[in-house]
Amino acid sequence: MPRILALANQKGGVGKTTSAINLGAYLTLWGKRVLLVDMDPQANATSSLGLDKHRTPSVYEVLMGLADLSEIVTLSARPNLDLAPSSPELAGAEVEMVPVKARESRLQRVLSRVDAEYDLILIDTPPSLGLLTVNSLVAAEAVIIPVQCEYLALEGLTRLLRTIEAICQGANPHLDILGILMTMYDGRTNLSRDVVEETRRHFRPDVFRTVIPRNIRLSEAPSFGEDILSYSPYCRGALAYQALAEEVLDRVAQRWPA
Repeated sequence: MPRILALANQKGGVGKTTSAINLGAYLTLWGKRVLLVDMDPQANATSSLGLDKHRTPSVYEVLMGLADLSEIVTLSARPNLDLAPSSPELAGAEVEMVPVKARESRLQRVLSRVDAEYDLILIDTPPSLGLLTVNSLVAAEAVIIPVQCEYLALEGLTRLLRTIEAICQGANPHLDILGILMTMYDGRTNLSRDVVEETRRHFRPDVFRTVIPRNIRLSEAPSFGEDILSYSPYCRGALAYQALAEEVLDRVAQRWPA
């Protein structure tokens, strides 16, 4: 049975998609079979891996019962990293699923059909707390929360934690926080250092030891349709995601011993 991890934060621009792609890439180095599910209608994970976000069918058709997951899963350039691509049409699912029975668990039922095929499933969620994010959190066993190193990001973190708590009390009582990931860290500024220190003071031990730095190579890689492991494996950003993958595997092993 695969471990299902959602990367979630209702604030945009915190490095959520970058983290989903590059964490997935590095997890494959340890022989893990990984499925990345793009649940964001902006389809940034899809296009960042060099795939056409306008192709059909996509996650939208799967959620609406018009296609099977096996029909949309696409191989990425990285061996053992598969993608369930998104498309702009996915935005319509927020409205179309409203009258549907058990609408908050549609993704959960879809992913249950690929239990034997992957070791880890990563869900890249949209920057909102709407029905698509709720579906992702209901389907997930744990959440990774990317947080940009600025004070306004901490305010959004509190709101997300309340949403996670509500889901734990209702649709998914087993949902856990795997870790809070500090991103876009600039060690030259007092602000970045202060935000990391404050987050660790308030949320220890949930905060990952690994901190993702601001790094131009991380920003460039998507324009070439590559993960950072392929594009620039020795840059600071790549080494940070390598360390994060090790830490994620350690935490997964602690929570779900083999």
